[in-house]
Amino acid sequence: MLEGMESIAVHLPSELFERYARPGPRYTSYPPATQWTHEVGPEELTRRLALADTRADEPVSFYVHLPFCRRLCTYCGCNVVVTNRHERVDRYLGYVAREMDLVGAHLRRRRKVAQLHLGGGTPTFLDERQLLQLWREVTARFEILPEAEVALEADPVVTTTEQLALLRGLGFNRLSMGIQDFTAEVQEYVGRIQSVEQTRRLYEYARKIGYQGMNFDLIYGLPKQRLETFDRTLDEVLGMRPDRVALFNYAHVPWMRPHQKKFDEALIPRPPEKLELFQHARQRFLAAGYVVIGMDHFALPEDELSRARVARRLHRNFQGYTVLPSSDLLAFGVTGISDVAGCYAQNLKPLAEYYRRLDEGRLVTERGWVMTDEDRVRRELIERVMCNFYVDLDELARAHGIDAGQAFDRELEELDAMQEGGLLVRRGRTVEVTPLGQMLVRNIAMVFDPYLRQAPRTQAFSSTI
Repeated sequence: MLEGMESIAVHLPSELFERYARPGPRYTSYPPATQWTHEVGPEELTRRLALADTRADEPVSFYVHLPFCRRLCTYCGCNVVVTNRHERVDRYLGYVAREMDLVGAHLRRRRKVAQLHLGGGTPTFLDERQLLQLWREVTARFEILPEAEVALEADPVVTTTEQLALLRGLGFNRLSMGIQDFTAEVQEYVGRIQSVEQTRRLYEYARKIGYQGMNFDLIYGLPKQRLETFDRTLDEVLGMRPDRVALFNYAHVPWMRPHQKKFDEALIPRPPEKLELFQHARQRFLAAGYVVIGMDHFALPEDELSRARVARRLHRNFQGYTVLPSSDLLAFGVTGISDVAGCYAQNLKPLAEYYRRLDEGRLVTERGWVMTDEDRVRRELIERVMCNFYVDLDELARAHGIDAGQAFDRELEELDAMQEGGLLVRRGRTVEVTPLGQMLVRNIAMVFDPYLRQAPRTQAFSSTI
């Protein structure tokens, strides 16, 4: 590891910014979702579940997508259903239970869960009765291990202390709170009004009753954001000192998210301004003692994510960064993405279609991807680069029974140019990302993605910077 260097202030030179600011995948998955095909459907998922069931002793990860929100935040890139009718949730939970039954029919022996995550939407749109109903549906079919990581996302505006107390009593132990920006004019423009006091009150209560690994979500690059006002948001966040912070780049993709067309693009920070916002926030978190986690997250040194990163054993799945080794992930609800036995399987998006398919007694997979042997190698390689900023290509090759020299010679030539720019250090066939390169780690990972060379689909991606 490049000892002692992470806290050093680094700034991206303009020539590197101009060279590397281009669209690219975030690598939440590899291959990226742009490669997935509708040829992967319920039948393929059925086969993969049967394969997964042969590893009966391994626990699974578990995700439930709860798409409901009271309002639509204009920046949002998630799949949401805007409503005030709580009876719609009751119907939805009934269908999610049906989906669990269908999946469980092919996964009879493997029912232990090491990681459970409720995402949205706004999971705390559900009232206490509905949250309890969902928990009962899950635990009637699967066993949540005592040491499991059990997490949810929460909007402080709609989340009550009663909800948090109920969930804590059920076993939830992790909480991620959306903030984005505390600046009033930014909040008003993007449609998310949330005071510092609301956030602090809920945060302190959650701390008091035992939630751990607490995370705040921030977004840089929102319309009307300015460095001096975003800095005040950072003051408030650092004053509360959450265990973890996610600092997301606002992805302006109105061709994919039509509601973003409401923004006046003249009010959106230009790429150099976004870079300034990110670099300033990054340095403030480092100065406060946080450790860099992946491309846009930070954690306190004592947090398990930081310890795993330093030990080069950090992982990442659709639920985020984790200390858990890669395991099969079961996802339920609309647009949920399962990762099972080498296959990505994404659920249908429209509620009506989701319901119709379950009424027919069929799994709800709409599209996905079956990984090749080469995909598996490159998936692990990219995960190591993105999570731990380090990869030993020879060690990786031995683990997969391949010849690293033949597989990665072309990529190493490209990396040498990045080394000249100070983005990484290569020693033979080991690659270590420098603090400067951490800000461009997506670009480094892209070197190992042959799909980008075959058929780039740049419009589907946000800018890497």
